Amino acid sequence: MTTAFGAPGSLGSYADIRRQLHRIPEPGFQEFKTQRLLLQLIESLPQERLEVKTWRTGILVYIKGTNPKRRFGFRADMDGLPIQEDTSYDFKSEHPGYMHACGHDLHMTIGFGIVAHFASNPMADDLVVLFQPAEEGPGGALPMRESEEFRSWLPEQIVALHIAPEYPVGTIATKPGILFANTSELFIDLTGKGGHAAYPHLANDMVVAGAHFLTQLQTIVARNINPLDSAVVTVGKIEAGTRQNIIAEKARLEGTIRTLSDRSMKLIKSRIEALARGTEAAFECKVDIDYGSNYLQVYNNEALTLEFRDWVKTAEGNGKLQFVDCPEAMTGEDFGYFLEHIPGFLFWLGVNTPYGLHHSKLEPNEAALDVAIDTVTRYFRWKSEQQSR
Repeated sequence: MTTAFGAPGSLGSYADIRRQLHRIPEPGFQEFKTQRLLLQLIESLPQERLEVKTWRTGILVYIKGTNPKRRFGFRADMDGLPIQEDTSYDFKSEHPGYMHACGHDLHMTIGFGIVAHFASNPMADDLVVLFQPAEEGPGGALPMRESEEFRSWLPEQIVALHIAPEYPVGTIATKPGILFANTSELFIDLTGKGGHAAYPHLANDMVVAGAHFLTQLQTIVARNINPLDSAVVTVGKIEAGTRQNIIAEKARLEGTIRTLSDRSMKLIKSRIEALARGTEAAFECKVDIDYGSNYLQVYNNEALTLEFRDWVKTAEGNGKLQFVDCPEAMTGEDFGYFLEHIPGFLFWLGVNTPYGLHHSKLEPNEAALDVAIDTVTRYFRWKSEQQSR
C-alpha cells in the first residue's frame, strides 16, 4: 500500500511520522496539535473500512473486518512530559520545556501503522485503535474507558506496548500477572508559623517539621510492609522557606508511592496519615495530604499473555524476534484501568538506547517501529484466524 507518506511498513515512512509527532509534545488533555496531526494522517488512508471518533483530545478508530465475530483493541498514549530536551536530534521538540521522553511518539506511530495496515489489508474481525491522552497525568485511561465513545465500541481483548530502552530492537518482553505497580502521587503541605531566625521560640518551623516528616516516611516500607512484598515511597521534591534568616511558615513535599499490591497501597496511605497526625501534634502545625493521580496496577491476563508468548516464540515469521520473560517493575501506567475490565496485556518493546525513560537524552532506535507494527498486526490476524476456525 502507498500513501502520501511513502510505503507504510518502511522505516523511512514511519520514522518521518514519528519525528513529526516528536516535535510537538503536549501536556495531558492539551494534545491539540497532536490530535490534529493524527487525524490528518488517518484521513490520508483508505476510508472504506474506517470510522473515526474523537473524545476530548483523544481519537478512536474503528476498522471493520471482513467477517467479524469479535472485536480487538489496541491502545497508544499521546502526551509528552515537562522535560527540556537534550538529544542530538535535528527534530527536537518545538515546545520549550516539553519532550516525548517516554516514547509516546513511537507508541502513536505504531498505532497509526496498525490502522494503516488494516485499512487496506483487513482481517476477519474488527479492531479499535485508541489514541489515549493524558497517560502521564492526570490520567486519561479511566475517563476514556467510561466514555460513551469507547463503550459503544467496547473490545473483547485489548493490547498495548511500551518502549523499553534496556532491550535490543527485536525484543518483546512481558509476563503474566502483575507487570506494572499500583502508583499514587503524593503531595504534603505543612503549615506552621513563620518568624525571625533569632526568635525560634515564637515560631513553628516547617523546615524542621518537614525534615522530620520526610525521615519518618522512610520508615513505612522498612517497618510496616511485609519484606516479601514490594513497595516504594519516594519524595523527589521539597520546597520551604524564602531566605536563610526567616523561619519558614510553609513546607511542601512532593513524591510518589508504588506498590505491587492494593493492600500495601492502602497500608502506606494509612501510615502516612497517622504520621501526619503525629507531626501536627509534635510541631503544632497543620498537615494536608493530596494523593493526586492514582494508577491501577497493570495486571496481564495470564492465559492471553502465555498464548502471546508462545506465539512470539513459535509463529512463522517471528524468527528475528526474541521473547524475554521479564520481572515486574515499579513503573506506573494507566493502561491498568482498561485491563481491569477487559482481558488483555501490555508488553515491552526493545528500542536499544543507553538513556532510560523520562530522560532528556532518550533517543529510541526507530527500527523498533517496523518491528512493533509487523508483530502486532500479524498477532491480531493470527488471533482472528484462530477464532474463525
